[in-house]
Amino acid sequence: MVRIMSEQTFHVTGMTCEHCVRAVTQEVTAIDGVDGVVVDLSTGAVTVTSNGLLDADAVAEAVDQAGYELVRS
Repeated sequence: MVRIMSEQTFHVTGMTCEHCVRAVTQEVTAIDGVDGVVVDLSTGAVTVTSNGLLDADAVAEAVDQAGYELVRS
């Protein structure tokens, strides 16, 4: 079985330090299907690698649990 990986980038507001990065990484990593999370503190970009497209609502909920806000376009 071939596994197709997906990479999506979301933008998060309110992060100011490495603790913020760790909190967002931990919550987003807990979403089913997520294989990796890279947070760029300077831009607020959160790049998620997963085994399929993620629902933005699930990501928003995880970010909210970490204490931050997902920017919706």
